[in-house]
Amino acid sequence: MTVALAILAGGRGARLGGVAKGLLRRDGRTLLEAQLALGARFDERLIVAGDGGPYQEIGRAHGARIVPDVRPGLGAPGGLHAALSQTRCDWVLAAACDMPFLTGPCLARLLEERSEETDAVSFEVGGRLEPFPSLWRREVLPLITASLDRQPSMRELLTSLRLRRLDQAALAAVDPGLRAVRSVNNLEELAAAGVGLPAAP
Repeated sequence: MTVALAILAGGRGARLGGVAKGLLRRDGRTLLEAQLALGARFDERLIVAGDGGPYQEIGRAHGARIVPDVRPGLGAPGGLHAALSQTRCDWVLAAACDMPFLTGPCLARLLEERSEETDAVSFEVGGRLEPFPSLWRREVLPLITASLDRQPSMRELLTSLRLRRLDQAALAAVDPGLRAVRSVNNLEELAAAGVGLPAAP
């Protein structure tokens, strides 16, 4: 069963001055570069972005294909739909580009749960279903497509499928700080995570 790593990088950080969030930096490289490096053993790497311009160089360097939203303006569900629509793989492991603490063991834990009885896999932390990172069977694309008109949340999409929920202990076993599901959305969160804004052009 082949797997694509899809990084959803379509959003602009309104609370960060409109920067392309995939270009946020930590430890000397962009968050997008760090995430794509985790996908070296995946069968395909996708960068999903309405405006792929800022990511062209990174995509080439990491052998990642930039794909646009098929249904623009629908946020993360639209990005997931684009990834499922345009991959050649059986499964898509989806992550958001503003997650600085993703690790290989975290992604591997999701992949371990692939089965014929499962359509999606996600962690649940503190009783809250985490939409990213998450694993999706490509065969659910028609169901996702049919649901887009009602503009569902990612959690609504997950719970509408045969979902394998991994509890907090499963995440803690590979990520004791439970940080892999965290994203950064404002300057305070960036500072706490050691993430910096992109360098001025």
